[in-house]
Amino acid sequence: MATVYLTTPIYYVNDRPHIGHAYTSLATDVLARWKRLEGHEVFFLTGTDEHGQKVEKAAQDAGMDPQAFTDQVSEHFRDLAAWMGFSNDDFIRTTEPRHKAACQALWEELVRRDEIYLGHYEGWYAVRDEAFYGADELVERDGVKYAPSGAPVAWVKEPSYFFRLSRWQDWLLKYYEENPGFIAPSSRRNEVISFVKAGLQDLSISRTSFKWGVPVPNDPQHVMYVWLDALTNYITSAGYPDTQAPRWKFWPADVHFVGKDIVRFHAIYWPAFLAAAGITPPKRVFAHGWWTNEGQKISKSLGNVIDPLKLVEEFGLDPVRYFLLREVPFGNDGDFQRKALIGRLNGELADALGNLANRTLSLIQRNCGGALPAPAEAGEGDAELLGAIAALPRRVAAHLDAQEFHLALEAIMAEVRAANGYITVQQPWALKKTDPVRMAAVLRHLHSALRVFATLLQPFMPATMAAMLDQLGVPEQARGLSALSAPLPEGTALPPPAPLFRKIEDAA
Repeated sequence: MATVYLTTPIYYVNDRPHIGHAYTSLATDVLARWKRLEGHEVFFLTGTDEHGQKVEKAAQDAGMDPQAFTDQVSEHFRDLAAWMGFSNDDFIRTTEPRHKAACQALWEELVRRDEIYLGHYEGWYAVRDEAFYGADELVERDGVKYAPSGAPVAWVKEPSYFFRLSRWQDWLLKYYEENPGFIAPSSRRNEVISFVKAGLQDLSISRTSFKWGVPVPNDPQHVMYVWLDALTNYITSAGYPDTQAPRWKFWPADVHFVGKDIVRFHAIYWPAFLAAAGITPPKRVFAHGWWTNEGQKISKSLGNVIDPLKLVEEFGLDPVRYFLLREVPFGNDGDFQRKALIGRLNGELADALGNLANRTLSLIQRNCGGALPAPAEAGEGDAELLGAIAALPRRVAAHLDAQEFHLALEAIMAEVRAANGYITVQQPWALKKTDPVRMAAVLRHLHSALRVFATLLQPFMPATMAAMLDQLGVPEQARGLSALSAPLPEGTALPPPAPLFRKIEDAA
C-alpha cells in the first residue's frame, strides 16, 4: 500500500463557487476515491486562499472586515465540498495560524539559504491576477493596458523582497526534461517550457501597498506576495515545518490539480521555491481547461454563470458528477450544454446501465427465487464478455493514473453496451423453459459484469453505486478492487431491484 497525496488549488474567496471550482475538486475527489479503492492510504486536500489586495478590496466593497469577509465566503466553499460529496481529508484556510507559521518558516529557510534579497519593484501589475506582467505581454485598448488574462494593469513602484528565481531557470528546465510527466497535459507543458526558456527574472515576493497578508518575518512593513503564501498551503497541511509530523509522509504531492490559468505559478514558482528550500517538489501538476455555457464564455455580466448547486438540485448529484468528467477530455476546454447532460443521463445512465441492472436483477428475482445463481464456466458466447470484464479494472486504472477521466468512463460504458448486447442475444427470459441451467449461467455472468461496473464507478457516482451494490448483494467490506477476485457465494439473497436513475423527460 502506497501513500497518495492529491490537492485541488485553494480557491480565492473574492466570490461564490462556480462550476469551475466544482470541476477541479470533482476530478481530485474521483482520483482520491479510486486510489482508496485500490487500497492506498490517501490524503486529499482542498481549501481557500484568503489573502491579497483583491480580497482586501472585495471586503471593503462589501463593507466588511477582511477576516469576517473571508470567514463568510470560505464557508461557501466548505458547503460546495459537502454538497458535491467530496471526500477531502482536510480543508485549509490561509488565514489559519498553522498556515501563517508555515509560510514564515519557509521564508526564513529561503533567507537562510540566500534565496531572498531586498530591493524595489517597478512594473505592470494586475490586481485581479495578483501578478506582474512584462510590457511585451500587454495589449492596450482605449488607453488602458491589459494583461493576457484580460485584467487591467497599472504601473507599480514599491520596495520589495525578491526571490532569486533566475538562479533556478536551468534547474527547472532540467527538472522538466528528467520528469516528463511533471506538467500535463502536453500543451501546458510546452507552454511552461517555452516561458522558462525565454528567461526568468527574479520574482517580487512582498508588498507594502496593503496589509491583508502574512507578515514578512522581521519586517512588518511587508506582507508576503499572495502566491508564495497560497502555494505553501500544500506543505502546511502536510505538517510543515515539522517534517516529523504524521502527515509529512504524504509529501511530495502526487498530483496538484489546477486550472490552466494558474499553471505557471504551480509549475515554475512552486518547484523553484521548494527546491530552493531543500524540499522535494511535487510529482505532477495537471492543468485542466475552462467551461463555456452553451457556446458562450461564462461571465457574471452575461448572467450565465453555472451554479453547481442548482445543477445538482435539478439533475441529482451523481448524474452531474458523471457528466462533468464524461463529456470533455480532462485538460481540454469544454462547453456545458443542458441537452448533453440530459442525453448522458437518459441514454447512458438510465437506459444503458440502469436498465441492464433492472432487467438482470428482475430476472433473478422471478426465475431464481431472488437468490444469486452459482458461479458458472464460460460457455459459447460468454468468453468475449467475461474477458473484457476481467481486463476492465486494469484499463480504468491506467486511464485514471493519466487523468483521462473521460476515457475511463468510455471504457466502462463500452462494456455496459456490450453487456446489453449480450443479454439481448442470450435471451435469458426465454431460457427458463428450454435450458434453465444455461439461464442461470447467463444471469450469473451478467451479475458479475454489473458488480464490476458498480465497483469501478463508485468514485464517480458514490451514492448511486452504493445502492447498486446493495441490490447486487455485495457486502460493504467486498467493494474494493481486490474483492472482485472473490466471487459472491451461490444463494446470496438479493433484494428486489429499484430504479437507480431518474430520467429527465423535459429536454427543454
